[in-house]
Amino acid sequence: MSGICGLFEFGSGEHPIDEKVLVRMRDALAHRGPDGAGSYLSPDRRVGIGHRRLATLEPARAGAQPASNRDRSIWIAFDGALDDPGRLGALLEPKRRGAGPSSEAELLVQLYEQEGAGFVERLDGMFALCVWDARRRELLLARDRLGIKPLYYAVLPGLILFASEIKAILCHARVSRRIDLAALYHYLTFVASPAPRTLFQGIHKLPPATRVIVDRQGELRAETYWDPLEVPADPAARYADAEYCAARLRDLLQSAVTAGARADGPVGVLLSGGLDSSALVAFLAAGRGGPPPTFSVGFKDHPTYNEFEYARQVATLFRTEHHEVAIGPKDLLDYIPELIVQQDEPIADWVCVPLHSVAERARAAGTVVIQLGEGSDEQLFGYETFRRAYESYARYFERLMKVPRALRSGAYGAARGVAFLLRRGGERLEVLRKAAREEMLFWGGAIAWSEAQKRRLLSEGARARMEGLTSHAVIAEHYRRARHERPEADFGQLMSYLELKNRVAELVLMRVDKITMGSSIEARLPFLDRALVEFAQRVPTSLKLQGGQTKFLLKKAMQGILPEAIIHRPKQHFRAPVAEWFRGALYGEAMDGVLGSRLREEDLFDYDHVRDLFGAHRSGRRDHSRQLWTLYNLSRWYDYWIAERKAA
Repeated sequence: MSGICGLFEFGSGEHPIDEKVLVRMRDALAHRGPDGAGSYLSPDRRVGIGHRRLATLEPARAGAQPASNRDRSIWIAFDGALDDPGRLGALLEPKRRGAGPSSEAELLVQLYEQEGAGFVERLDGMFALCVWDARRRELLLARDRLGIKPLYYAVLPGLILFASEIKAILCHARVSRRIDLAALYHYLTFVASPAPRTLFQGIHKLPPATRVIVDRQGELRAETYWDPLEVPADPAARYADAEYCAARLRDLLQSAVTAGARADGPVGVLLSGGLDSSALVAFLAAGRGGPPPTFSVGFKDHPTYNEFEYARQVATLFRTEHHEVAIGPKDLLDYIPELIVQQDEPIADWVCVPLHSVAERARAAGTVVIQLGEGSDEQLFGYETFRRAYESYARYFERLMKVPRALRSGAYGAARGVAFLLRRGGERLEVLRKAAREEMLFWGGAIAWSEAQKRRLLSEGARARMEGLTSHAVIAEHYRRARHERPEADFGQLMSYLELKNRVAELVLMRVDKITMGSSIEARLPFLDRALVEFAQRVPTSLKLQGGQTKFLLKKAMQGILPEAIIHRPKQHFRAPVAEWFRGALYGEAMDGVLGSRLREEDLFDYDHVRDLFGAHRSGRRDHSRQLWTLYNLSRWYDYWIAERKAA
């Protein structure tokens, strides 16, 4: 695990790379790699690569990067962890094996020499990487299949910069700091900016499973090298057989947990006591390393959010070394400045707050690698909201879409009028609205602002500047691709695919990476193992929700391994009491942070309306906590990353 960065000057050569700038970019990522630093600057000063290293597996000298081939014509910097380096080593031609590579980076150099840019398709695990090929004068950038590791880039006249985090790119004086209005518009809905945009105009992020090749003229060629929809079905698999699918899921998860346990030190688990994290503990405890250290987080002033009781049961059962941390609103307020720095751009998910606390606790305990259960609920239908959306589609939406559009629009207009008079809306009204506008029913598992709510929030000038934008276009493209590649897929499979491509990749995984790496912790995610994802995408939703029971297959898979009380305990989301804090300790700070922000100079929002939202939330009339959290994050981000730099 590490941080990578670099520059490629493909222009006239009149502005050679300043080594001090390269080092400054590299060391802006020191938290990602406190155990070592390295850099490469080409003799003509047209290419520079930087690397910061977090030692989790290899000796410091063997793991030094950037790494090169023997004649120093190929250079690579790599962030991440490969699942099975031994398998990759076996793919090398005998003449390239020699004494064998001494690190993952050296192995990747040899694979690139053998196969070129296509070597990325051989890799399993999580990674972001760059390869400089001096013979071809080409730069290769790549992000792993699910997007577990981030990679950003910016293209300027004659120059491309890239890095694991945006803050490194911002170290270059030629990079401007302006808001990308389209990214902002979508951020308000999805709580994070969908790839390839970021909130910084001109700075982009690679989507998952994407490689970009930059040639000597600076031309970029982006390619998607994997998609779970394109993977052929296993002809031997019995996807409609619950017994088979549960056993297969159990085997795949156990293999993924084992692969994610490669480390020199102990591999811990962020343990809630729920089904997902308890499964990770069970498989790790049964492995060669024995019981893993476990870490749980709760809240001092809101015990109803806590899962300590369940986590303790699992820790006792598997005899783990268990650690707990409890936080309150003061911890949140103290963490906000650091949060804004760690995120780079707003990721308005309050899970970042407890995740930071538990990552800090793990690092203090000497644990550098932890496993988390992210990705399970989205693939295996663990959320009640997913179940309701799936059932609403079957009961209402699919039928509505067969009705002529004019009738749908008329019915929605009449229903909206009645709802306004009665001051009631509801789920069915929202279904009718989307059918009337021919929008997809499900937009994702974390939606903050609807299109109508955004229009009310935006100022008149901002509405004019963002005319024609719709966040539905973001998800519509993923649905279109899914329908084209797999027309037989049921709606639940489409929902899961959308989550993997948008919310999981750009919200869930970004919060995990930014927050854990902020504490110099490597997070591994077994439920996002490639083979498990490819299998889960083929299983019909009726099996995942058999009898209306969420996460049916995983519950069945873990029978005999976990106690029934853990398997069937009610789902409790990993979250924070931000709604309550917005009515108490956080209210004044958030109100001042939003209404007093220099973001107001951009003329984006109707701040009288924003003030009303704060008042309605504090009074208890409405819960606007998710919407207010997006505005608070955005305002604090703007003041730190843009306004302060303008003043300087």
